[in-house]
Amino acid sequence: LKDQFDNLDKHTQWGIDFLEKYAKFVKERIEIEQNYAKQLRNLVKKYCPKRSPKDEEPRFTSCIAFFNILNELNDYAGQREVVAEEMGHRVYGELMRYSHDLKTERKMHLQEGRKAQQYLDMCWKQMDNSKKKFERECREAEKAQQSYERLDNDTNATKADVEKAKQQLNLRTHMADENKNEYAAQLQNFNGEQHKHYYIVIPQIYKQLQEMDERRTIKLSECYKGFADSERKVIPIISKCLEGMILAAKSVDEHRDSQLVIDCFKSGFEPPGDFPFEDYSQNIYRTISDGTISTPKQEGTRNDSKTTVGKAKGKLWLFGKKPKPQSPPLTPTSFYTSSTPNGSQYPIFSIEPVHYCMSDIKTGKPRIPSFRSLKRGGPALEDFSHLPPEQRRKKLQQRIDELNRELQKETDQKDALIKMKDVYEKNPQMGDPGSLQPKLTETMSNMDRLRMEIHKNEAWLSEVEGKVAARSDRRHSSDINHLVTQGRESPEGSYTDDANQEVRGPPQQHAHPNEFDDEFEDDDPLPAIGHCKAIYPFDGHNEGTLAMKEGEILYIIEEDKGDGWTRARRHNGEEGYVPTSYIDVTLEKNSKGA
Repeated sequence: LKDQFDNLDKHTQWGIDFLEKYAKFVKERIEIEQNYAKQLRNLVKKYCPKRSPKDEEPRFTSCIAFFNILNELNDYAGQREVVAEEMGHRVYGELMRYSHDLKTERKMHLQEGRKAQQYLDMCWKQMDNSKKKFERECREAEKAQQSYERLDNDTNATKADVEKAKQQLNLRTHMADENKNEYAAQLQNFNGEQHKHYYIVIPQIYKQLQEMDERRTIKLSECYKGFADSERKVIPIISKCLEGMILAAKSVDEHRDSQLVIDCFKSGFEPPGDFPFEDYSQNIYRTISDGTISTPKQEGTRNDSKTTVGKAKGKLWLFGKKPKPQSPPLTPTSFYTSSTPNGSQYPIFSIEPVHYCMSDIKTGKPRIPSFRSLKRGGPALEDFSHLPPEQRRKKLQQRIDELNRELQKETDQKDALIKMKDVYEKNPQMGDPGSLQPKLTETMSNMDRLRMEIHKNEAWLSEVEGKVAARSDRRHSSDINHLVTQGRESPEGSYTDDANQEVRGPPQQHAHPNEFDDEFEDDDPLPAIGHCKAIYPFDGHNEGTLAMKEGEILYIIEEDKGDGWTRARRHNGEEGYVPTSYIDVTLEKNSKGA
């Protein structure tokens, strides 16, 4: 390889190019890992629940498992970022630094080789010049000798010419000897330098280039290993992430999810009771029976059976269209007696079919807004009376718990302020005790306000729980009465197996037959209690809102309840909620009769 300097130059350049090519490969792999991790994080962010702290959506086990899987996937994305960071620091960064050092070292070695070659070429030129000069002087000396011999043999030549030619010959001969000595010295010097060049300098430079190339190969091997180690280091953590996903999948409990659905949508309403048998053949049997004992029929106190059936059909379906009921006359609640074979009497309550069903539902349900107003997205009431009993009880209990926690915080803060005030009173240099009085007063005020809120919500909770307990007792008693009177009741009165023992009376009437109807009545529009003028335009894109233009006049049918929304109606009957701050409201003096 002593004469392959140019080939070694090309080979070392190819080695550096290959090193940079592999570094570029690692860089692209790092970009892939970073983009993959970024896309995974965006995917997790996209499907993560965006719930506010007050969101109380039921946490089903399937949802929790999915959220856990998202968390594990987020950790997995973090491990991909660790792989990219490790590759960038341990492989790519090291390759780029080593490539820079390798280029510098290669350049230095090649420059040394070129300098050695240039020095050898210079020695050769000096030797060649001395050789050519020696050759020229020898030819001149030969010419001078030939000229001297010719003149010396010429008899006609003068002695001065011969002497001159002799002197010229001596001069040329002396110069040729000097050039000969110089040529010999240059030749010896060149041979020495050439031997040194090919046996000492160049081999040493080639050895350095060889060592450099071998180090490059070793560095590539180390980078290959580091490339794999970067991936292998995160495999245990990635395995844990996958195990976490499997555990999340195993944690799904279908029975628990079903129970959550039950708890979430449990309303506390009672199902309608059974309709009693309506015996329309009573009149026929009384007409043809001779021994029937009954009270005279009281007209005006008993509803016609056809009217009763019609009302029952109209009231049975709560979401259907309901005809306007006629208020029956109010009569005292009555019951009938029936005799047993041993002569004792026991009460049998007369249960009108539709009122029995409707009262059973009504006693277990607070008065709520109409379904149409709920669908429009009406404002939620403070006492949650718009919710079913069971859900209302849960909401009130949650609010009481939150208020108790806030009250405990305020209590702790009050105790801390009192202690600090005592410290200030004992050590005035630490602070002014009077500066804490405003904060202490504010804390006491907050505690009183929270106690009032807790008392108010506990009263609502007691009301709900009392209604639930009363409904449970009433359902128990109605079940007993149903068993006692089964097969013995009719819409018009009680009867026994013996037709002669039957006692007739007016049907039982409810004190407020139309109260339940008013809860679901939404056919008639609400009366206007005032009017308003739109100060600003409102688009009304949300469900339940009403769009309006600036300067538009609307009717007010429901005031602002403190939530910033007022219910209004257009002239064409369209209703909805508008922002209170966007309108100028004018209420009538006699709003109830407006």
